[in-house]
Amino acid sequence: MNTIDNLKGLNGKKILVRVDFNVPLKGTEVRDDNRVVAALPTIKKLLSEGAALVLMSHLGKIKWGKVDDAEIAKEKEKNNMEYVYPVLAKHLDGVTVKFCKATSGDELKEAIAGLKAGEVLLVQNTRYEKGESKNDAKLSAEWASYVDGFVMDAFGSAHRAHASTHGVPEILKKEGKPVALGYLMEKEVKNLGACVKGDVHPYIAILGGFKVSDKIKVIDSLLKKCDKILIGGAMAYTFLKALGNKTGNCPVEDDQLDYAKKCYESGKIMLPVDNVIADGFDNYNPDNIKTINNDVIPDGYQGLDIGPKTIKNYREEIAKAKLIFWNGPMGVFEDEHFQKGTIEVCKAITDNTEAFSVIGGGDSAAAAKQFGYANKFSHVSTGGGASLEMIENDGHLPGIDVIG
Repeated sequence: MNTIDNLKGLNGKKILVRVDFNVPLKGTEVRDDNRVVAALPTIKKLLSEGAALVLMSHLGKIKWGKVDDAEIAKEKEKNNMEYVYPVLAKHLDGVTVKFCKATSGDELKEAIAGLKAGEVLLVQNTRYEKGESKNDAKLSAEWASYVDGFVMDAFGSAHRAHASTHGVPEILKKEGKPVALGYLMEKEVKNLGACVKGDVHPYIAILGGFKVSDKIKVIDSLLKKCDKILIGGAMAYTFLKALGNKTGNCPVEDDQLDYAKKCYESGKIMLPVDNVIADGFDNYNPDNIKTINNDVIPDGYQGLDIGPKTIKNYREEIAKAKLIFWNGPMGVFEDEHFQKGTIEVCKAITDNTEAFSVIGGGDSAAAAKQFGYANKFSHVSTGGGASLEMIENDGHLPGIDVIG
């Protein structure tokens, strides 16, 4: 796999870097600049080689074809990359950083043509272009024609075959121009690759989240590799109902009961033996919060966290592991009443200093950061969906495979 350390002769060359600046916004303010910071090593390395950088990223979603023009205009304004521009400029203090409001046409062409060695151009949200998510050949060809090479450093978008992640590097590669992975991508491929390979044992996976159906493929893949899979979150109740437990008002996917039972019969699935429950998800009465065994969750109640017996069981299993992959919290960790299970899983994993531990992005990464454990993991992925698909597909993603 080609990386930026292998690129030579970049002085004065215009390099398109696909970054992941899909940052959380509050109005026009960036709430968390971690994704911008994560791209800096690649950006600075390329600048040190004398390259002129064209940075492209998506931000949020634009519902092309699903809403009218007025709504699209609102979505564009909500997801305006110009809000990210001052944050990037601040982190690249001393570097000339420009912004281009256009995503195609003469304005973009001229902005890139005028870019000098050592300068950076941040381009407006790629999803302003209808053809971006369709990997439109014409759009890909236009973007490719403006640059001399491509670096993929947006792991959170590597599972999407879009124009900016797949179409452009595919064209440039055919033209004999350099394409490579950036440092962030290289790190993700290496660390998640250990979980894909799964040749270190005991290998423990911890899966949470809302739906079993969202994780069928990753469960199938992990069952072939892992010694145990510990289940938490709302998806646990589909498994528990499949085994004949009463699940009250817990969210259950009835069409996945047979699948859940089949997985359990593998002997590798561990389920909660007790849960913290309440009489609702949002408008619950704090006085009605209780811990109860799974086979007696009453009507009108929902499980919102794993209980102390489950925490003990999971902690004992995690302590044995040499390789750990975690994706999905154990409960509604955003609420202080239902965050103990997730906190204790964080603690159990990081207490096991013998294990190589990977968080597969998403809410698990947010929880680890919130509770102060993120820097104690071996690796925290920047892409939830991408990390799961990488596990599902034995290491293959469109944004990785196209680099070759």
